[in-house]
This record gives sequence, C-alpha cells and structure tokens, in this order.
Amino acid sequence: MPVVQRNLRVLLLNQCFYPDVVSTAQHLTDLAGGLAGNGHEVTVIAGDRGYDNPANRFPRREVWKGITIIRIPSLALGKQSKWRRAINFGSFLLICAVRLLMLPKFDVVVSLTSPPLISFLGSLFVNLKGGKLLFWVMDLNPDEAIAAGWLKDNSLTAKVLRRLLQHSLVHAEKVIVLDRFMKSRIMQKGISEDKLVTIAPWSHSDEVKYDAGGRLFFRAAYGLSEKFVVMYSGNHSPCHPLDTLLESADRLAKNSQIAFCFVGGGSEQNKVKRYAQERGLENVHCLPYQPLDKLAGSLSAADLHVVVMGDPFAGIVHPCKIYNILEVGSPFLYIGPTGSHVVDLMLSMEDKIVARGVRHGEAEALTQFILERSQATPGFRSAVTTSSFSKEALLPQALKLIESLAVEKSTTEPGLAKANKQPVAQ
Repeated sequence: MPVVQRNLRVLLLNQCFYPDVVSTAQHLTDLAGGLAGNGHEVTVIAGDRGYDNPANRFPRREVWKGITIIRIPSLALGKQSKWRRAINFGSFLLICAVRLLMLPKFDVVVSLTSPPLISFLGSLFVNLKGGKLLFWVMDLNPDEAIAAGWLKDNSLTAKVLRRLLQHSLVHAEKVIVLDRFMKSRIMQKGISEDKLVTIAPWSHSDEVKYDAGGRLFFRAAYGLSEKFVVMYSGNHSPCHPLDTLLESADRLAKNSQIAFCFVGGGSEQNKVKRYAQERGLENVHCLPYQPLDKLAGSLSAADLHVVVMGDPFAGIVHPCKIYNILEVGSPFLYIGPTGSHVVDLMLSMEDKIVARGVRHGEAEALTQFILERSQATPGFRSAVTTSSFSKEALLPQALKLIESLAVEKSTTEPGLAKANKQPVAQ
C-alpha cells in the first residue's frame, strides 16, 4: 500500500530554546523551524530563563514563526554547587510534569537532555496519552554525572537515575545518537542497534562562514587586532577541562603577541577568570556567548581554535563546536582522549586541515604548537569542505526521521487506517 504523509502535531521538550544561544537551543530551534516549514504543528516546552544568565527572562507564551512556545518558570539558585543545580533541575522538571498533564496527545514527542532526564517525562507522557517518543541524546546522564565525580557509581541516586534513563531508551521509538562512541555506550545498555540513528549536531552553515569583516570588527572591539588569537568558544563545563590550556596561557604570559580568548559561559568560566586574576594574566580574555548573527565574526577572529574533551567523556558528551570551526576553516588544537569523534574527524581530514592533538597535561606540547602557529600567515584558513556536517545535509535527516514515525498506510477499507499505522524502517 502507498504511504500517506500527513501533517503532524509535534511536541519538543528541552529547557533551552529560542532566543537562548546555547547549542541545544540553537539545534532545537533549527529542528522546530524545519518542522513548521514542512507544515507540521509544533509546540515547544522550554524554560523562561536564559541558560547561562538566568536574569534573562523570556515571555511565558508566544507564537514565533508559527511555533507555539510554552515557557515555564523554575528556581535559579546558581550553578556553584551540586545541590543548587539539583534543585534548579528538580523545580523545572516538577513544573514541566504538571504542564504536560494539561496538554493533549501529540503524534510525536521529541525530547532532548536538558535538564538531565527530561526524556523520562517525555516517555511517561506518550505512555499516558499516546504518540511516539524520539529521544535526541545530546549528552548522556547519569553517565556524565558519574564520570564527572558528581555522583558515586554505586549510589542509590545513580541507580535510580539509570532506571529512569533506561525507561526513556526502552520506550523511545527511535534514539538519535551523535557519534559512534555514544552509539556503542547505549548499545551496552541493552538497546538494539536498530533503534539507534546517528546524526551529528550540524554546523550552522546558513549563518557561519569565514567572515573577514566580522573578524576585523571583533578583534578591534576587544583590543586583539595585532594579536595571534587562541580561542576556546562554547560551554565551559567540567566535561571540557581547561587546565592544560590555562597552563599554556600562563607559560606564554610574557609573549605580548599571543592572546587567549574564552568565549561563552558555563560554570567553569568563573574558574578561568579566577585563574587569570590570581596569576595576573593579561593575555586571557573572558567574553560572553555571542548571538548567532555575530558568531561567524567571533569564530573568524581566531587564529587557532581549541576543542576540549575530558578523558572519561567519550560517548557521553559531543563537542559540537568542531563543526562550526570547520566551517570557518580555522586551524584547531584538540585536547582530549585519542578515542573520540574529534580524532575520527582529524584522521578523515588530515590532508585538508591544520590540526594537532595533545593529551591533558601536555602543556609543553600545546605551547610549542601555539608558538609554531603564531609564526604562520595571520588569518590562515584551511580549504576544507564540510558539507556532510552542514545544516543543509543533516537537518533534513532529522526531519525525515520524525515524519517517518507517524506515517500511515492508505487503505480503502473503513477503519483500518489507524490500525495500519506503523513506523517506517530506517
């Protein structure tokens, strides 16, 4: 029988969404826009505070580009301690659960991972009201909390959280993973490979390209015009330890031609600021997240980008900043384990990019590479084609996957259309 595609009612769950600028907000906003553009009815439940700056408040309800956004309140006690974070997350999840009870059935529910295990609410929602769950694993918890040392592996809390994650994985119709390491880790939890679909978090190729004018403007605005700029741009998280990079900045403190820019936010940015203040490092600059329309200029301003992954976190987190770095063609330095998706990319493109990898603690090797690159032509760009990681290539894959979850087989027999509904194999 021919497959009939119909317009869907889709619910998206994540704490971060437009106009927030963190990565999950940007990718989910892309997905929502693509779904609405395909004629589907899209509703989003998100938080009413900025992820990095809770003082930023967003309207509780609005319709933006045809997307209905329901923003819910939560406590904002800061991120200085584990218990504060837990209360923040718990308050959001509690209010989210109440709000979900007030909503009707959706054909597809797409749940991300902020706050951790919001996917569990998504799985309960579809169990209660029907529909299909798509679990988009942007990071994996409680694995991340255990690897970071926030939870003990054998604690009661860890065991409960594992059960909640397992419930989400088992009840999801499909699970989007970001790389082969995450796929392997989830398969080790007993999830069938048939359920897993690998889609990397795409670059913002419609907004991010090398921007010569933006480069000049950004560098002039922050007093970097004559400097060799080493940049870490993105979330400053314990999953991406910056100690080795900071040690290199300390070693190069007397070199007035080299500047280190830490752009973004997160709990670890305050540690960067304290480190620089305690050592009097005038070569370290801490800057806020850049809005998407300014991102091309800020990324283009760097002469060397830095991508960091903590040793225990392969398959748990996925530094998606690498894709935008490839879009602007910047040389980059990777600090992290040798088994990761970043190393996979480096090996697959080794003849097209300028990149170097070092392990955590190898500050001397890192410093030498920075000094070598500082002698190269200012603003050097690699001529690398990144179309396979572009929004144009990957967003349609995610849209097709969602639409496949609720297709119907047409029938001439009354009453059988609903009975014939089934997911299309990928």
